[in-house]
Amino acid sequence: MEIIMKAAVTGGIGSGKSYVCSLLKSRGIEVYDCDSAAKRIMRESLSVRKALTDLIGQDAYADGKPDKAVISKFLLDAEDNKKRINAIVHPAVADDFKASGLQFMECAILFESGFDKLVDCVVCVSAPIEVRVDRIIARDSITREKAREWINCQMSQEEMEAKSDFVILNDGNKPLEPQIDDTLAALRLS
Repeated sequence: MEIIMKAAVTGGIGSGKSYVCSLLKSRGIEVYDCDSAAKRIMRESLSVRKALTDLIGQDAYADGKPDKAVISKFLLDAEDNKKRINAIVHPAVADDFKASGLQFMECAILFESGFDKLVDCVVCVSAPIEVRVDRIIARDSITREKAREWINCQMSQEEMEAKSDFVILNDGNKPLEPQIDDTLAALRLS
């Protein structure tokens, strides 16, 4: 299957972007997962490890792995700390995507990270807020209020859709396969 364009799949928490990516994978399209890559790079890259320990301290890693509690505390200590960590991790993930040779990426924070500049077009997976809330509750066993809080911490779905080239509605009613077919056809996949 020849892919002419590089594309990103994005969407807010609970929208079903990972599910849409699994449907792409079932069609033989490998999708680069930015979140998994960031975790892997933080574990395996010596330069990222050094930069993070220089920034946070030696406690940032325990037994050779990033210490989530220490990193989370650092993130919450100051507003600017998230930007400082992202300035280390995001370029490494961008380089890793470029080196992967893959045409598709999945990225929840596509526009915030600037990764939209790495692709030719963006596909936003969208779902009604209440559907998203119900999915988050089912997946993470959290309260409705907490699920809404998580949604509100992200770029609004409306803004994501406006910045995207294609929107796939994953509301549980409209079939996904024809929407994926139409999107792939528009991307000139054969």
